[in-house]
Amino acid sequence: MTTTSIPSGRKIVLVTGASSGIGEATARHLAAAGHHVVLGARRTDRLALLTKELSAAGHSAEYAELDVTDPAGVHAFAEGALDRHGRIDVLVNNAGVMPLAPLAALRVAEWDQMIDVNLRGVLHGIAAVLPSMLERRSGHVVNIASTAAHRVDPTAAVYCATKYAVRALSEGLRQENSDIRVTVVSPGFTRSELADKGGDAQAQGAARSATELIGLPASAVAEAIGYAIAQPSGVDVNEIIVRPTAQN
Repeated sequence: MTTTSIPSGRKIVLVTGASSGIGEATARHLAAAGHHVVLGARRTDRLALLTKELSAAGHSAEYAELDVTDPAGVHAFAEGALDRHGRIDVLVNNAGVMPLAPLAALRVAEWDQMIDVNLRGVLHGIAAVLPSMLERRSGHVVNIASTAAHRVDPTAAVYCATKYAVRALSEGLRQENSDIRVTVVSPGFTRSELADKGGDAQAQGAARSATELIGLPASAVAEAIGYAIAQPSGVDVNEIIVRPTAQN
Protein backbone atom coordinates (compact mmCIF):
# COMPACT_ATOMS: atom_id res chain seq x y z
CA MET A 1 0.00 0.00 0.00
CA THR A 2 1.12 3.54 -0.74
CA THR A 3 -0.18 6.45 1.30
CA THR A 4 0.54 10.08 0.46
CA SER A 5 -0.50 13.43 1.84
CA ILE A 6 -3.48 14.88 -0.01
CA PRO A 7 -3.25 18.51 -1.15
CA SER A 8 -6.39 20.58 -0.71
CA GLY A 9 -8.68 20.54 -3.72
CA ARG A 10 -8.08 16.91 -4.54
CA LYS A 11 -10.96 14.51 -4.12
CA ILE A 12 -10.60 11.24 -2.25
CA VAL A 13 -12.02 8.67 -4.67
CA LEU A 14 -12.63 5.01 -3.85
CA VAL A 15 -12.75 2.67 -6.85
CA THR A 16 -13.88 -0.95 -6.59
CA GLY A 17 -12.91 -3.58 -9.14
CA ALA A 18 -9.83 -1.48 -9.90
CA SER A 19 -7.48 -4.25 -11.02
CA SER A 20 -8.58 -4.27 -14.68
CA GLY A 21 -10.98 -2.89 -17.28
CA ILE A 22 -13.12 0.12 -16.43
CA GLY A 23 -11.90 0.22 -12.83
CA GLU A 24 -8.25 0.37 -13.83
CA ALA A 25 -8.94 2.96 -16.54
CA THR A 26 -10.91 5.05 -14.06
CA ALA A 27 -8.05 4.93 -11.57
CA ARG A 28 -5.63 6.12 -14.23
CA HIS A 29 -7.92 8.88 -15.48
CA LEU A 30 -8.86 10.28 -12.08
CA ALA A 31 -5.31 10.08 -10.73
CA ALA A 32 -4.06 11.94 -13.80
CA ALA A 33 -6.76 14.57 -13.16
CA GLY A 34 -5.20 15.24 -9.76
CA HIS A 35 -7.42 13.20 -7.46
CA HIS A 36 -6.25 10.71 -4.85
CA VAL A 37 -7.47 7.23 -5.74
CA VAL A 38 -7.99 4.43 -3.25
CA LEU A 39 -8.10 1.22 -5.24
CA GLY A 40 -9.81 -1.98 -4.19
CA ALA A 41 -9.97 -5.46 -5.75
CA ARG A 42 -9.17 -9.05 -4.93
CA ARG A 43 -6.08 -9.20 -7.16
CA THR A 44 -3.71 -7.16 -5.03
CA ASP A 45 -0.71 -8.01 -7.20
CA ARG A 46 -2.28 -6.02 -10.02
CA LEU A 47 -3.25 -3.21 -7.67
CA ALA A 48 0.30 -3.00 -6.36
CA LEU A 49 1.72 -2.65 -9.86
CA LEU A 50 -0.88 -0.05 -10.83
CA THR A 51 -0.30 1.98 -7.67
CA LYS A 52 3.46 1.85 -8.21
CA GLU A 53 3.02 3.04 -11.80
CA LEU A 54 0.72 5.89 -10.82
CA SER A 55 3.02 6.99 -8.02
CA ALA A 56 6.04 6.91 -10.35
CA ALA A 57 4.16 9.25 -12.69
CA GLY A 58 3.67 11.71 -9.86
CA HIS A 59 0.07 10.79 -9.12
CA SER A 60 -1.53 10.00 -5.76
CA ALA A 61 -2.75 6.46 -5.15
CA GLU A 62 -3.03 3.65 -2.63
CA TYR A 63 -4.68 0.24 -2.61
CA ALA A 64 -6.19 -2.41 -0.39
CA GLU A 65 -7.57 -5.89 -0.91
CA LEU A 66 -11.32 -5.83 -1.40
CA ASP A 67 -14.06 -8.37 -1.99
CA VAL A 68 -17.32 -6.45 -2.50
CA THR A 69 -19.39 -9.49 -1.52
CA ASP A 70 -18.03 -9.18 2.04
CA PRO A 71 -19.86 -6.32 3.81
CA ALA A 72 -17.35 -6.21 6.67
CA GLY A 73 -14.49 -6.03 4.18
CA VAL A 74 -16.12 -3.20 2.26
CA HIS A 75 -16.74 -1.33 5.50
CA ALA A 76 -13.08 -1.77 6.49
CA PHE A 77 -11.97 -0.55 3.05
CA ALA A 78 -14.00 2.65 3.43
CA GLU A 79 -13.16 3.16 7.11
CA GLY A 80 -9.47 2.82 6.36
CA ALA A 81 -9.65 5.58 3.77
CA LEU A 82 -11.73 7.72 6.12
CA ASP A 83 -9.26 7.27 8.96
CA ARG A 84 -6.28 8.17 6.77
CA HIS A 85 -7.79 11.10 4.91
CA GLY A 86 -10.68 12.37 7.00
CA ARG A 87 -13.26 12.14 4.24
CA ILE A 88 -14.51 10.18 1.24
CA ASP A 89 -15.58 12.42 -1.61
CA VAL A 90 -16.46 9.85 -4.28
CA LEU A 91 -17.22 6.14 -4.44
CA VAL A 92 -17.07 4.46 -7.85
CA ASN A 93 -18.97 1.18 -7.50
CA ASN A 94 -17.46 -0.64 -10.47
CA ALA A 95 -16.88 -4.29 -9.55
CA GLY A 96 -19.04 -6.63 -11.62
CA VAL A 97 -19.33 -10.06 -13.23
CA MET A 98 -21.22 -11.25 -16.32
CA PRO A 99 -21.45 -15.04 -16.82
CA LEU A 100 -24.01 -15.25 -19.64
CA ALA A 101 -26.20 -18.30 -20.18
CA PRO A 102 -29.84 -19.19 -20.96
CA LEU A 103 -32.00 -19.47 -17.86
CA ALA A 104 -32.79 -23.05 -18.84
CA ALA A 105 -29.14 -23.93 -18.19
CA LEU A 106 -29.94 -23.44 -14.48
CA ARG A 107 -26.53 -22.07 -13.60
CA VAL A 108 -27.86 -21.08 -10.18
CA ALA A 109 -24.45 -20.52 -8.60
CA GLU A 110 -23.66 -17.96 -11.30
CA TRP A 111 -27.04 -16.27 -10.77
CA ASP A 112 -26.15 -15.92 -7.10
CA GLN A 113 -22.68 -14.62 -7.97
CA MET A 114 -24.13 -11.87 -10.18
CA ILE A 115 -26.59 -10.85 -7.47
CA ASP A 116 -23.85 -10.88 -4.83
CA VAL A 117 -21.31 -8.86 -6.83
CA ASN A 118 -23.39 -6.66 -9.12
CA LEU A 119 -26.16 -5.75 -6.70
CA ARG A 120 -25.22 -6.56 -3.13
CA GLY A 121 -21.69 -5.33 -3.80
CA VAL A 122 -23.07 -1.94 -4.81
CA LEU A 123 -25.27 -1.84 -1.71
CA HIS A 124 -22.32 -2.75 0.49
CA GLY A 125 -20.37 0.14 -1.01
CA ILE A 126 -23.22 2.58 -0.43
CA ALA A 127 -23.65 1.38 3.16
CA ALA A 128 -19.94 1.86 3.82
CA VAL A 129 -19.69 5.47 2.64
CA LEU A 130 -23.14 6.97 3.10
CA PRO A 131 -22.99 7.73 6.86
CA SER A 132 -19.85 9.86 6.57
CA MET A 133 -21.15 11.58 3.42
CA LEU A 134 -24.42 12.43 5.15
CA GLU A 135 -22.54 13.74 8.17
CA ARG A 136 -20.48 16.03 5.93
CA ARG A 137 -23.52 16.77 3.74
CA SER A 138 -21.34 16.14 0.74
CA GLY A 139 -20.39 13.18 -1.42
CA HIS A 140 -20.81 11.48 -4.76
CA VAL A 141 -21.74 7.86 -5.50
CA VAL A 142 -21.05 6.65 -9.04
CA ASN A 143 -22.61 3.29 -9.86
CA ILE A 144 -21.56 1.43 -12.99
CA ALA A 145 -24.58 -0.19 -14.62
CA SER A 146 -24.70 -1.17 -18.31
CA THR A 147 -26.73 -0.74 -21.45
CA ALA A 148 -28.10 -4.05 -20.14
CA ALA A 149 -29.87 -1.89 -17.56
CA HIS A 150 -31.99 -0.48 -20.41
CA ARG A 151 -32.80 -3.59 -22.45
CA VAL A 152 -32.99 -7.36 -21.94
CA ASP A 153 -31.27 -9.85 -24.23
CA PRO A 154 -31.37 -13.65 -24.34
CA THR A 155 -28.72 -15.31 -22.13
CA ALA A 156 -28.39 -12.08 -20.11
CA ALA A 157 -31.62 -12.13 -18.09
CA VAL A 158 -30.02 -12.29 -14.63
CA TYR A 159 -27.22 -9.89 -15.56
CA CYS A 160 -29.79 -7.44 -16.89
CA ALA A 161 -31.89 -7.85 -13.75
CA THR A 162 -28.95 -6.88 -11.54
CA LYS A 163 -28.17 -3.83 -13.67
CA TYR A 164 -31.81 -2.71 -13.79
CA ALA A 165 -31.71 -2.98 -10.00
CA VAL A 166 -28.59 -0.82 -9.82
CA ARG A 167 -30.41 1.91 -11.77
CA ALA A 168 -33.42 1.64 -9.45
CA LEU A 169 -31.49 1.85 -6.20
CA SER A 170 -29.38 4.70 -7.60
CA GLU A 171 -32.50 6.70 -8.36
CA GLY A 172 -33.84 5.95 -4.91
CA LEU A 173 -30.61 7.11 -3.31
CA ARG A 174 -30.72 10.29 -5.38
CA GLN A 175 -34.29 11.09 -4.38
CA GLU A 176 -33.64 10.47 -0.70
CA ASN A 177 -30.67 12.83 -0.43
CA SER A 178 -30.40 16.45 -1.49
CA ASP A 179 -26.72 16.73 -0.51
CA ILE A 180 -25.37 13.54 -2.10
CA ARG A 181 -24.77 13.38 -5.83
CA VAL A 182 -25.60 10.08 -7.56
CA THR A 183 -24.53 9.11 -11.05
CA VAL A 184 -25.27 5.94 -13.03
CA VAL A 185 -22.88 5.23 -15.89
CA SER A 186 -24.16 2.61 -18.34
CA PRO A 187 -21.48 1.38 -20.74
CA GLY A 188 -22.14 -0.63 -23.86
CA PHE A 189 -19.63 -3.15 -25.20
CA THR A 190 -16.34 -2.21 -23.58
CA ARG A 191 -12.97 -3.91 -23.87
CA SER A 192 -12.41 -5.59 -20.54
CA GLU A 193 -12.28 -9.02 -18.90
CA LEU A 194 -16.02 -9.05 -18.18
CA ALA A 195 -16.89 -11.84 -20.63
CA ASP A 196 -13.82 -13.95 -19.91
CA LYS A 197 -15.09 -16.05 -17.01
CA GLY A 198 -17.94 -18.49 -16.47
CA GLY A 199 -21.19 -18.68 -18.36
CA ASP A 200 -22.21 -20.64 -21.43
CA ALA A 201 -19.32 -21.02 -23.89
CA GLN A 202 -21.38 -19.95 -26.90
CA ALA A 203 -22.92 -16.93 -25.18
CA GLN A 204 -19.63 -15.78 -23.72
CA GLY A 205 -17.91 -16.28 -27.06
CA ALA A 206 -20.51 -14.13 -28.82
CA ALA A 207 -20.02 -11.36 -26.24
CA ARG A 208 -16.25 -11.49 -26.64
CA SER A 209 -16.52 -11.38 -30.42
CA ALA A 210 -18.80 -8.35 -30.34
CA THR A 211 -16.49 -6.62 -27.89
CA GLU A 212 -13.42 -7.30 -30.03
CA LEU A 213 -15.25 -6.02 -33.11
CA ILE A 214 -16.83 -2.81 -31.84
CA GLY A 215 -15.97 -2.45 -28.15
CA LEU A 216 -15.09 0.90 -26.58
CA PRO A 217 -11.74 1.34 -24.88
CA ALA A 218 -12.27 1.34 -21.13
CA SER A 219 -10.78 4.84 -21.09
CA ALA A 220 -13.93 6.16 -22.81
CA VAL A 221 -16.03 5.08 -19.84
CA ALA A 222 -13.44 6.47 -17.42
CA GLU A 223 -13.71 9.85 -19.12
CA ALA A 224 -17.50 9.78 -18.68
CA ILE A 225 -17.02 9.11 -14.98
CA GLY A 226 -14.48 11.92 -14.81
CA TYR A 227 -16.94 14.31 -16.46
CA ALA A 228 -19.61 13.61 -13.84
CA ILE A 229 -17.18 13.99 -10.96
CA ALA A 230 -15.79 17.26 -12.33
CA GLN A 231 -19.11 19.12 -12.27
CA PRO A 232 -19.72 21.82 -9.64
CA SER A 233 -21.19 20.58 -6.37
CA GLY A 234 -24.65 21.89 -7.29
CA VAL A 235 -24.73 19.92 -10.56
CA ASP A 236 -25.67 16.24 -10.43
CA VAL A 237 -25.18 14.31 -13.66
CA ASN A 238 -27.68 11.56 -12.92
CA GLU A 239 -27.15 9.18 -15.82
CA ILE A 240 -24.72 8.66 -18.69
CA ILE A 241 -25.06 6.01 -21.40
CA VAL A 242 -21.89 5.52 -23.42
CA ARG A 243 -21.83 2.89 -26.15
CA PRO A 244 -19.97 2.24 -29.39
CA THR A 245 -21.53 4.04 -32.33
CA ALA A 246 -21.91 0.67 -34.06
CA GLN A 247 -23.86 -0.92 -31.18
CA ASN A 248 -27.58 -1.16 -31.81
